[in-house]
Order: sequence, then structure tokens, then C-alpha cells
Amino acid sequence: MSGVFHGMRISASGLQAERTRLEVSAGNIARAGVTRGADGHPYRRQVVNFSEVLEGARASGVHVEGLSSDPTPFPKVHRPGHPDADANGMLELSNVSVPLEMVELGAAARAYEANLVAMKTFKELGQRALSLGTRG
Repeated sequence: MSGVFHGMRISASGLQAERTRLEVSAGNIARAGVTRGADGHPYRRQVVNFSEVLEGARASGVHVEGLSSDPTPFPKVHRPGHPDADANGMLELSNVSVPLEMVELGAAARAYEANLVAMKTFKELGQRALSLGTRG
């Protein structure tokens, strides 16, 4: 029975990690048009960093290690009338690619769903094991 609970803990950690990835991608999309933040630069895309959780030598889940900034350079466009353009009329845009973020959202949603299915399966296995134990 402890294997069932172990599997559920792994799935639960996956759910939490993928929820974070969904939230970060949605935030990236929401800020894609920001050309000047508090630091004076365009918004820089954030990326979720995962790490494996180990119990001894055994994998026991995934953990969100933190967020990092995507080092991709800011694209530049010529927009002389924009208030954030430089003296030459060049405007730095955010390095968020909305199509890339949509792919990221889709992948995170599928991974989230897979963890839900796994958790449901572990629950059903646990219920079957309990029902077998009460018959004998």
C-alpha cells in the first residue's frame, strides 16, 4: 500500500509543478507587450526550472527549483514615435514569443492531465487493495 501513496505523492508534486508552469506561461503572455519595466528594460520571459526530488536513491517527485530569465536578446524594431524608442527610433520589445508560450501552455496542460490520470489510477488501486483486504 505504501507504493500507492508514494505514487500519489509523485503525481501530486507533478500537479503542483505543472500548475506553476501554467501560471508562469500565462504571466509571460500577459506581459508580452511590456516595453519598459521598473528596471527600464522590456519584460524578459520567465522560465520554470524543475529539479528531481529524491528519497535516498529513489525518485519521489519533482520540485520547482525556481524561475530564471530567458537570456534570448530583445528583438528591436524601428518605431521612432514610440515613447520607449531610443534616439535612433529603435524600440526593444519583450523576448516573449506568444506562439512559443502557447506551445508551453499546451504541454503543461497535457502533463497536468497525465498526472491527474496517474493519481486517479493510484487511488483506484488503493481502493481495490483495501476491498481485497476486507474480503479475507
